Amino acid sequence: MQLTKRDFTLLTHLLYHKDEKLTQRSISAATGFSLGAVNQLLTRALAEGTVSADDENGYRLTDAGFAALQPYKVKRAVILAAGFGSRLMPITLNTPKALIRIHGRPMIETMLDAIVAAGIPEIVIVRGYLGEQFDVLLKKYPMIRFVENPDYQEMNNISSAMKVKELFGNAYVLDSDLYLCNPSLIRPYEYCASYVGVHMAQTDDWRLIVKNGLITGMKIGGKDCYHMYDITFWTEEDGKKMEQLLPLLFNSPGGKQCYWDDVPLTHYNDQFHIEPRPCNEGDIIEIDTLSELMQLDPVYKMP
Repeated sequence: MQLTKRDFTLLTHLLYHKDEKLTQRSISAATGFSLGAVNQLLTRALAEGTVSADDENGYRLTDAGFAALQPYKVKRAVILAAGFGSRLMPITLNTPKALIRIHGRPMIETMLDAIVAAGIPEIVIVRGYLGEQFDVLLKKYPMIRFVENPDYQEMNNISSAMKVKELFGNAYVLDSDLYLCNPSLIRPYEYCASYVGVHMAQTDDWRLIVKNGLITGMKIGGKDCYHMYDITFWTEEDGKKMEQLLPLLFNSPGGKQCYWDDVPLTHYNDQFHIEPRPCNEGDIIEIDTLSELMQLDPVYKMP
């Protein structure tokens, strides 16, 4: 069954809140849909048998509704973690950036725990600098598969994406330098390609260019915009495009110094349908500098 985005939002909301009594009003408040729209969605879902209703428990997802969601189930998560992290020296002289401990545990574990909690079965980590140190993660996450990137020193992160270009389909692709404070950002089901972003009055960092609800590019700095985070999702169709287009950019003049995001956001944006996925300030903390690390965890402050 092909779902509209609103159908998908309704069914996933019922799934994620199955232990609550869900009414039309509570669904409207949570999804942002009007009461009239919720009524129409539920009427159709009841007729199709994807939703049931009773006075005691409210609206519930049925087995048919669960089956309708399965084509949208996330298959894997790919974490790009090959880089050196030069702006976090001297800490990264002996430790890969993703394994820096924050409040007692490697920051990459905030994402790994969320991925496992979402029931995503396959986890792939692209490693490079001090790559053998990532083996410590296997004790807690034995399902991890490592992919080696020996080119991380000479090329930008597009080289890591090239190593896993066939794995973008139905997958999250994430940067490893994110401290994830809100694990619910990693979900078992996704509808379309997306980038997570937090709306800000102004940013001096990378931000998403959004027009008519679609992401049309990325740029440094801006006002009234979405600060860009590399927590991304790609559908099966998107994955096939990425597998074809990544090598085209990589092998072009200067392509080896590009970001992998340049494929869908800069050079071939017209071939993708990518939506911004809003999150709240504080849901994700991006750690680029030593001062940001010290601010997050006082243990790194100099005496």
